[in-house]
Amino acid sequence: MVGIDIGSHEVKAILLSKTADGFKIISHAATPLKKGAVNDHEIRDSDAVVDALKQIKRILPKSTNFAAVAVSGSAVMTKVIYMDSALSEEEMEAQIEIEADNLIPYSLDEVNIDFEKLSQNSTDPSKVNVLLSACRSENIDSLIDSLEAVNLEAKVVDVEGYALGRSFDVIAKQLPENLDDKVVAMVDIGANITTFSVVENGETTFVREQAFGGEQFTQSILSFYGMTYEQAEKAKLEGDLPRNYVFEVLSPFQTQLLQQIKRTLQIYCTSSGRDKVDHIVLCGGTSTLEGMVNLMINELGVPTIIADPFKGCLYADEEIKNYLQPQINKYMLACGLALRSYSEWRT
Repeated sequence: MVGIDIGSHEVKAILLSKTADGFKIISHAATPLKKGAVNDHEIRDSDAVVDALKQIKRILPKSTNFAAVAVSGSAVMTKVIYMDSALSEEEMEAQIEIEADNLIPYSLDEVNIDFEKLSQNSTDPSKVNVLLSACRSENIDSLIDSLEAVNLEAKVVDVEGYALGRSFDVIAKQLPENLDDKVVAMVDIGANITTFSVVENGETTFVREQAFGGEQFTQSILSFYGMTYEQAEKAKLEGDLPRNYVFEVLSPFQTQLLQQIKRTLQIYCTSSGRDKVDHIVLCGGTSTLEGMVNLMINELGVPTIIADPFKGCLYADEEIKNYLQPQINKYMLACGLALRSYSEWRT
């Protein structure tokens, strides 16, 4: 399956093959989206999204028929429930429907439900923890319809936070050894949304989204220097800004971003009973802003790196690697989705 990340700024896709010591990029693509086509993670202009997907599809191998995509965590209701570990998959499914009816404020006809067995319950070994997820069908249908319009079949619809957590697999080797019992916070800073996934012992235990991202930085440049949106976006990407921009625009934006990250980490620590996380991994287009890593280390006191799967277990032919190296960290969500090809999933 090709992993397709439909963001508010662009659509990114990556196709991976499994190798003896990791994963290799077979194909990759990214194409910008018309402003407003995806807003608050909802497809508002399906024609614009289909046009972008057509461009992506043209770049992918002709044999690519299946895709994995994700819905926003804010569109999904999740709850960990406890079930008898002796139940079969079919018995669990019947039980889940009853549980879901009590938990979900919509008619079951309007939602898509899924569940996944997690670990054994620590207080009662005869029980197993089960993650119940429910999403309004309209959110999923809009994704599936867009993919079908370009002859791609959605085999998996994931949740963005969990896809981000799964992408930890390709950068784990980038971190110091002896990660057992260490807590790693993956922070994906997108255009409009910053997604958090906390990974403990390879399992995603906490996901959250904050409505803040690189778009606010672009808007600050736009208003401060009297530019058009296109000029501000171009200046941001090319670094063609006045000398004082670090003090006038960059520092205030980074301070706001730091507050968002700090607040979310506090929520995690409160809910988990931990004092702090052990490592922070930054990814997404805005993560590479100058000084971000040092700011996090100095202000939070947590070792911080920018995700580089090529230093982990992701490989590519030299030409692809050279092209993607400066921007590979923005493909982390797409990587997490592509990795679903190599884990168990129900059809």
